[in-house]
Amino acid sequence: MNVTYLGLMAGAITTAAAVPQVVRTYRTRQARDISIWQPVLLNVGMSMWLIYGLIIGDTPLIAANAFSIVCYSLLIIMKIVYKEDDKSKSCA
Repeated sequence: MNVTYLGLMAGAITTAAAVPQVVRTYRTRQARDISIWQPVLLNVGMSMWLIYGLIIGDTPLIAANAFSIVCYSLLIIMKIVYKEDDKSKSCA
């Protein structure tokens, strides 16, 4: 097996871990139980991995981190946007 394929599979599996949380947050429009710091710190780290992958030209690092950054950025945006909804739901 080509080592690049192994890297792509590993990246796809670990990246897929972000998708259920993004989908659930979008469907429920509720993000109060999500710490803002977890996706922010992950984005910082993944951005560094992405830069590293770009420098060394590693396709699995680039693809996995680029997609993960998009997912966690969406989660950060939803955390901010749904903050008002969370306040009104907790008061009801």
